[in-house]
Amino acid sequence: MKTMMLALAAGLSLIAVQANADVKSQIVNAETHAGLAVQATAIEGVHMHLHHALNCLVGPTGAGFDAKQMNPCAHSGNGAIPDSTDAAKRKSLQAAADKAASGIAATDLATAQKDASETEAMLKSLK
Repeated sequence: MKTMMLALAAGLSLIAVQANADVKSQIVNAETHAGLAVQATAIEGVHMHLHHALNCLVGPTGAGFDAKQMNPCAHSGNGAIPDSTDAAKRKSLQAAADKAASGIAATDLATAQKDASETEAMLKSLK
């Protein structure tokens, strides 16, 4: 019984370490897609890549997740926001998600690209 408890504790510790590593990869992935959104030359491309970034941030059960869009973080966790255990980081990630959502809602290319650029910068500062 004691051996089983130690094995369970070790397994839970490993999961916690993996979750933190996944948050980092999800942030990098979201940042990459925000950067691709900045470079897009049509509003559809900006929106598409911002959806990818947003999906990485909020995860499949989060507000704004779009199952019709790719989730480049599908195998990295449940989204950077829900996977983060740091309250301050979670708040910053939510601000980046809100900025990405603003770019998705924008109908003007320059405005959407500006929101994408700000999203990218916010995520870059969290690495």
